[in-house]
Amino acid sequence: MSTKLDESFRDSIATIDTEGHRNFIYPQKPDGRFYKWRTILSWFLIVFLFAAPFIKVNGIQFILFNVLERKFNIFGFPFFPQDFHLFALSIALSVVFIILFTVVFGRIFCGWLCPQTIFMEMIFRKIEYLIEGDRPAQLKLTRQDWNFEKFWKRLLKWTVFFLISFIISNVFLAYIIGSDKLLLYINDGIGKHLTTFIILLVFTGIFYFIFVWFREQVCIIVCPYGRLQGVLLDNNSINVAYDFVRGESTNGRAKFRKGQDRTVDGIGDCIDCKQCVLVCPTGIDIRNGTQLECINCTACIDACDMVMDKIDKPRGLIRYASEDQIETGRKFHFTPRLWLYTFVLTVLMVLVTALLVLRGNSETIMLRLPGQTFLTDETSVQNVYEFKIINKGTKEIQDISFKLISHKGEILNNVSEHSSIKIQDKAQGTVFIKIPKSELKNAKEKIKVGLFSEGKLIETFKINFQGPIVIK
Repeated sequence: MSTKLDESFRDSIATIDTEGHRNFIYPQKPDGRFYKWRTILSWFLIVFLFAAPFIKVNGIQFILFNVLERKFNIFGFPFFPQDFHLFALSIALSVVFIILFTVVFGRIFCGWLCPQTIFMEMIFRKIEYLIEGDRPAQLKLTRQDWNFEKFWKRLLKWTVFFLISFIISNVFLAYIIGSDKLLLYINDGIGKHLTTFIILLVFTGIFYFIFVWFREQVCIIVCPYGRLQGVLLDNNSINVAYDFVRGESTNGRAKFRKGQDRTVDGIGDCIDCKQCVLVCPTGIDIRNGTQLECINCTACIDACDMVMDKIDKPRGLIRYASEDQIETGRKFHFTPRLWLYTFVLTVLMVLVTALLVLRGNSETIMLRLPGQTFLTDETSVQNVYEFKIINKGTKEIQDISFKLISHKGEILNNVSEHSSIKIQDKAQGTVFIKIPKSELKNAKEKIKVGLFSEGKLIETFKINFQGPIVIK
């Protein structure tokens, strides 16, 4: 009977044994073309992750998520709480993109771009291979009694893992409080920033726990992305898939026998070597079909291709393919659902891009002083306002001043003609706006004010101006 009809594997997961205890996975060290490409991409992303908070553009940290002080920098552009609508739209764009990407390409993000996979497979796992050896050596070390060899290898591994976790925690802290502040804290010493150091140790412990013990359980238990596959994937989605048509043929799979004509015997190309299972970091058998534990890491593709080369069979028994492609041989095509997701994604991208382009380099908030009424004389009316100017650009705003645009009048106690606002800084104060009575048509009127820098208009905004009741 074809194993693709056997659904018993769905009753349990490889990381839990029959008694409910943790079953640790010791994957065989992968090798092959996909693994090499993943390694190159992973090291590029690791270098970017570690370098990004220390890169500055026009004095601005390249990436910053300072939730405490509500300062955010994305690729060298500062964002403020006033830009929350952009943040919300960007989140919506990301969600739609993930949905579309998953519908088309499955869980490829997990295998190629996810930080958890990159850290686990490209840093911690490689160190483990270096210290303890490949799968057989690791299994032997785990099963043997504690002796000098086991003690020093485990101690060395755990120490290195802790140091890397500590470094990762420092980098993440640089994303939150800023690299300049982090370097200042390091220079000042632990004593002056004990609370921050304790928090840093807590996060170090979390990373250490994840990469030493929890490992692939993050992808299987914690991360909801795998469960989303059941909703998002269909028979047209491209995944790391086993070609059961070729692998099973009519009489299923069988061990390799030299000189056997497997086509005549109705036996598929799969020789049941289980190399795809041994290299899997989540311990699944990809031949059972799409599973939530699969992170599309391609280790099984590389392992299977190497076996096919040895038995003179064509590669691709395990490959990137959709179930529809495997069953019918038809190529990938866009479904109505994909066209709908693409349309929504395009609209959101255009909207976010337009808002980013139209986003000004400054934002001014001007409100009437609470509890103060207007002042009037025979010819004019005067209101007092509090203002705040935020520099949202990447350059210093110099020689700023306010000017009335919609009405004749004057602004008293104006911003100094030679004042300036530094990058990501703000200026605030009080101004008096005086307008002739002849210019007012209502007791509560909208007036337009312009913010000028070095004589050039950089922003306009409207405010309420109160005056006496106008008798017509």
